[in-house]
Amino acid sequence: MSQLLTLSRAAHLIGVPRAVLQKRIAAGELPAFDGMVASADLTRLYPDLRLEDAGAFERTAKIREEAFGKRIRERVLPNQEVLAQRLAAQGEELEDVRRHLAHYHDLLEALRERIDRMAHASPSEQLAELARFIDAGLAGVLGSEAPADTVAVMDDMLRVMAAHVTVRPSGREFFVEGSETVLEAALRAGLAPSYGCGNGNCGLCKARVVSGEVRQVNHADYPLSASERAQGHALLCSCTAVSDLVVEMLEARAPDDIPAQELVAKVRSATPLAADLMLLHLQTPRSGRLRFLAGQGATLSVTGSTADFRADYPIASCPCDDRNLLFHIRLAPGDEFAGRLFAGALRPGDPVSVFGPWGAFVLRQDSANDIVFLACDTGFAPVKSLIEHAVAADVPGMLRLVWAATEPAGHYLENQCRAWADALETFSYATLVAPDAAAAGAVAARRALDEGDHAGRDFYVVGPAPFVSAAAAALVAAGLPAAQLRTEVL
Repeated sequence: MSQLLTLSRAAHLIGVPRAVLQKRIAAGELPAFDGMVASADLTRLYPDLRLEDAGAFERTAKIREEAFGKRIRERVLPNQEVLAQRLAAQGEELEDVRRHLAHYHDLLEALRERIDRMAHASPSEQLAELARFIDAGLAGVLGSEAPADTVAVMDDMLRVMAAHVTVRPSGREFFVEGSETVLEAALRAGLAPSYGCGNGNCGLCKARVVSGEVRQVNHADYPLSASERAQGHALLCSCTAVSDLVVEMLEARAPDDIPAQELVAKVRSATPLAADLMLLHLQTPRSGRLRFLAGQGATLSVTGSTADFRADYPIASCPCDDRNLLFHIRLAPGDEFAGRLFAGALRPGDPVSVFGPWGAFVLRQDSANDIVFLACDTGFAPVKSLIEHAVAADVPGMLRLVWAATEPAGHYLENQCRAWADALETFSYATLVAPDAAAAGAVAARRALDEGDHAGRDFYVVGPAPFVSAAAAALVAAGLPAAQLRTEVL
């Protein structure tokens, strides 16, 4: 029997972004019922889907991990106790189904006997016809060799491998996979929950479990009161999900929802991207992560023999990987922090103070529009963070990047864009070269407008001031509403 699935669950099973299913619904290819889709319709739409395809659970995550060059997260089964509990719960469900089927069978047999008695007492062709109908129906059910509903079977498997979590009040959904905690799963899925240390010490990730069961898998020093435990509160950083959950938790919806932070990270590596451009990789301590929204920036500071050197840079990594902070730093006059970096004064293991986050160049939370990014030179850094977050969060819109360059090696990570385009059905990009930032802004805006009407599209423009001014002016002149435009000057 076909079963109804949420779009989030269906996309997870099939291994495609939710936006792809939404477009197929809009095109009339996939029926939807109050935001739900039937497993039988998914099986019809994806006839080549096979149970042995690991893609049912891992394809999308594997694409994201490989395409974004993020560290590969070990994909393992839940620990033995959690796995045993999930299997036991599914066994109980199967036993319930078996009991129901047995009751239905007994009922039909009793009905068949009653009809036989009635037919002998008062022969009737209608009763005889009804008896033949029941016999044929039972034979059809018991002897059926109809193919299994592949998606429904895969969903049963998914319930053992991963727990589904629904967040209140936002309605966001995500899956807890393997041995990860609920907090780790929420971050991986692009959510912005309240948290601090991530190690069970601060209590900021405390949330109320409305329904379902969690199990503590990591040590926690923060003491929950008896009252909090009675109300269902748990530390998301130290618990995994045993069953599907409904959780009430705080989420950051805007930059003002995240407090200013100060921590000391260590240099993991400094890798040249071009002759005058460096990729700086910082790693935060386990006991202190930097909580930020995609598109925001941070202030970096190092202490020299005579003075402190600091500068502001956009963060080029996804909030879903909060311990690993990436920055694209160009050697520029007056930037003493960059000068020290290029001079080799910062080596792996050296401390760097991080202050932040700052900035409001973040995705609109209330929009389901397609997204167009216009970036110039190192404006790609915050755009990279936004794209990675958008894919992790499975935003409903399609993603388009127009990357303009005014430097000889301006498209310094075009291989990254090619990887995204090859791996993701929802992403596409174009590059262009211009003699200066103002010309680049005008050309980038014209290119984006030539590709489609601005209706139903949000524009994010970032780069040098002349680029942003020229691109924004062209978009506004074309009639783009102010609510659909966000800009950031670097």
